[in-house]
Amino acid sequence: MKRRLALKKLTLFSMLALSGRGSQAFAADTIKVGILHSLSGTMAISETSLKNVALMTIAEINAQGGVLGKQLEPVVVDPASNWPLFAEKARQLLSQDKVAVVFGCWTSVSRKSVLPVFKELNGLLFYPVQYEGEEMEHNVFYTGAAPNQQAIPAVEYLMSEDGGGAKRFVLLGTDYVYPRTTNKILRAFLHSKGVIDSDIDEVYTPFGHSDYQTIVANIKQFATGGKTAVISTINGDSNVPFYKELGNAGLKATDVPVMAFSVGEEELRGMDTKPLVGHLAAWNYFESIKNPVNAGFIKKWKAYAKAKNLPNAATAVTNDPMEATYIGIHMWKQAVEKAKSTDVDKVIAAMGGQTFNAPDGFMIEMDKTNHHLHKPVYIGEIRSDGQFNIVWKTKGPIRAQPWSPYLAGNESKQGL
Repeated sequence: MKRRLALKKLTLFSMLALSGRGSQAFAADTIKVGILHSLSGTMAISETSLKNVALMTIAEINAQGGVLGKQLEPVVVDPASNWPLFAEKARQLLSQDKVAVVFGCWTSVSRKSVLPVFKELNGLLFYPVQYEGEEMEHNVFYTGAAPNQQAIPAVEYLMSEDGGGAKRFVLLGTDYVYPRTTNKILRAFLHSKGVIDSDIDEVYTPFGHSDYQTIVANIKQFATGGKTAVISTINGDSNVPFYKELGNAGLKATDVPVMAFSVGEEELRGMDTKPLVGHLAAWNYFESIKNPVNAGFIKKWKAYAKAKNLPNAATAVTNDPMEATYIGIHMWKQAVEKAKSTDVDKVIAAMGGQTFNAPDGFMIEMDKTNHHLHKPVYIGEIRSDGQFNIVWKTKGPIRAQPWSPYLAGNESKQGL
């Protein structure tokens, strides 16, 4: 009797395994990958598209045969623009869902929140957004820009004759680590160029801030002291009321240009961009870049948005962090195939030197030692249709400096 019961249990288990319904069998047949982006809250305006482009990239890889002969199984979680919840969701992905890698985070505070979890559990994070630098973690690959690949070239452009010859600067940001550290670097850089503190105004607002009337009025007043530019590190949905107030106040780019580090095509989608024509953004990719690889990337994304019936699919756009996500997932695939394993330490060892023919127009390389991509820099002017005209660019990709040379104490770290 006991033998018959045992055989029945074994047969049931075998059937579940063969049908793919047994969780252990399903896990063995796929490679789980985590997607950790805010799909609600103040950062959803920026992060939702990263979740969607990650799913598109995973589907593309699966259609080509997957990785190591296995299909990728995305595990999507929503940390809801809640920084402690990012850490909880990261732990869930690594401990419970047993993902091989996580693609996620936007804000530096979310990245800082999850770092202890990735170090404790030896997880692997691909971070796709420009950031303040001053970090180089063994368990993280940074596919967005370091300050020398965005912030410093952008300010140099504003100070140049082509950029308007700015002499005074408003450093306007959301109140958290990325804007504050970036502005600390920029203040030191401006000092090195002879700009004095009285010609620098530094202002911060909380996440989700919506009333920019007084701030924009103060910018107009500050600009009466000489040629002025605004460096904006505002993140999330606060960009909508800020740009709306610029339009209401009639503050044109010819008067006081705004150089944004966190506003791209996705954030401009749905805004009235006519009053914003000529304001600037610095990125490593724009949808308006002309080359066959980018044309294919845009075509795939628009087709995916339509097929999945994504919100406002008819006006779907690509942007810099989407491209960085796309590059990161493909480079991780290449590293896994080189290592012949999803083991985190083996993949990390295989990542250095990986290359990818990117939509930005260059063969992009992951640095052999510092876990950052070599990236080109582009500066674009906002057009009335929400796209960007590229007005300046580097000749090719430049190597990231995770540790800014403008901050004291970093001198010994530059050889990394």
